[in-house]
Amino acid sequence: MTYALLKLGRALIVVWGAFTASFILLYLMPASPIELLFPPNERASIDPQAFKEMERAYGFDRPTWEQYLDRLLAGLHGDFGTSVGTGKPVIEAIGEALPNTVILAAAALVLASLFALSVAWVATYLESAWLRNLISSVPPLLVSFPSFLLGLIIIKIFSFQLGWFPPISGDGLRGLVLPAAALAIPVSGPIAQLLLRNFQTEYSSPYVLTSYSKGLRKGQVLNTEVLRNASLPALTQGGIIVGELLAGAVITETIFSRAGIGRLTEEAVRAQDVPVVQGIVMLVAVCFVTVNFIVDVSYPLVDPRLKAIPKGVTA
Repeated sequence: MTYALLKLGRALIVVWGAFTASFILLYLMPASPIELLFPPNERASIDPQAFKEMERAYGFDRPTWEQYLDRLLAGLHGDFGTSVGTGKPVIEAIGEALPNTVILAAAALVLASLFALSVAWVATYLESAWLRNLISSVPPLLVSFPSFLLGLIIIKIFSFQLGWFPPISGDGLRGLVLPAAALAIPVSGPIAQLLLRNFQTEYSSPYVLTSYSKGLRKGQVLNTEVLRNASLPALTQGGIIVGELLAGAVITETIFSRAGIGRLTEEAVRAQDVPVVQGIVMLVAVCFVTVNFIVDVSYPLVDPRLKAIPKGVTA
């Protein structure tokens, strides 16, 4: 219980820090968020009183500390204000965009995990050294490949040349395949790198020789012993993977014109819609700490060895 409360306290501090940092970066800009709604050449022709009335309506005319406390208390109740651009509540705008991003991220995570496991398994199974090195060089290449360029290449090949999938993401499975693949490929790189190292470490462990002595073949040893033990450390990457999926969704949803959190973020940043941007920052922070908290709490349950940590040693 103490372990879980400690992790929960750290998670709350991270969320509060993300809120404070986003407030400082967004609300202390030299220009008012209301002024940023209009092109510079049109601001001089707008009645200054209209600016003041709009700033008063959104609370931007109050002292900074008062705005911070009001928005912090409102945020604790899930209220992040109203979009300056559309007039829609921020929580409503995020709620409409979130399901599409969750579907895309889940599909990309499944594809990335399957690909990473396949790379690690095949690289460990092969006897040829040069083939193992060739396959092992794929994950670093995926990590360094720009997401926007990958998305454009996928559209050109599978949409324009082969005509298998629509270039603009739509409803249904066919509209999900290309965006999910474009998002999964860069995410699969770090997962594959971690699994490769873990597979190699576990395969050289003494229990592998014991399994061979029982008459098991190499494929059976990899599936029954190595795979389980090598996959456990991948749980610790849960928060990082979620962050990469959400960050990659901004580019992927923009390239494929897919409605979701990523596209909402791009539109909000371009329009300088401060309340929406802060609401999305808080959503990402909450998702990140939630996944990390679940991983931290469940990891001792998955790996019983962690339950035997001596008293006085911090996990």
